[in-house]
Amino acid sequence: MRLSVQSAPFDLGAEANAFAAAQTGAGAVVTFTGIVRDNAGTLAAMEIEHYPGMTERAIGQILDQAMARWSLSDALVIHRHGRLAAGEPIMMVATAAPHRADAFAAAEFLMDYLKSRAPFWKKEIGTDGAAWVAAKDEDEAALTRW
Repeated sequence: MRLSVQSAPFDLGAEANAFAAAQTGAGAVVTFTGIVRDNAGTLAAMEIEHYPGMTERAIGQILDQAMARWSLSDALVIHRHGRLAAGEPIMMVATAAPHRADAFAAAEFLMDYLKSRAPFWKKEIGTDGAAWVAAKDEDEAALTRW
C-alpha cells in the first residue's frame, strides 16, 4: 500500500505500469486518474491546499478501510497539491485484487471518500476571479452506498 501527497506531477503510465508489475497474485488491477476540469472554459488554474500530516493520516485511514473491506492485495493513492492547470492529473487511485469486483469496488470507494473526506481545500482561479470550491451534494450522496 502506498500513499503520496505531492506537488510534483506524476507520470500516469509509469505509475500504473509499476503498480501492475508489482502485483504477483492479483487477477485484476483497476486505475483511475482525476484531471483538473475546466467546465466553463475560463479556468486559469486550481490551487489545492492541505495540512501536511493531517492529510496523509486521513487518506491512510481511508486506504486502511478499503484494504480491510475488500480482498485487495495492494492499493495506491497519489494526490497532488499546489497550483495545477486545467488538464493536469490531480490524483490517481490504483487497486489490485484476486478478482475484478473487489478491485473496482475498492477503487470507487477510495475515489468517493477522497472526493468528500480527504482534507484538501480547492480554489479555482479563472479569468473572472477566484473562488473556493464548495462541497457538492452529489459527492456526499455518493457516500451513502458504502
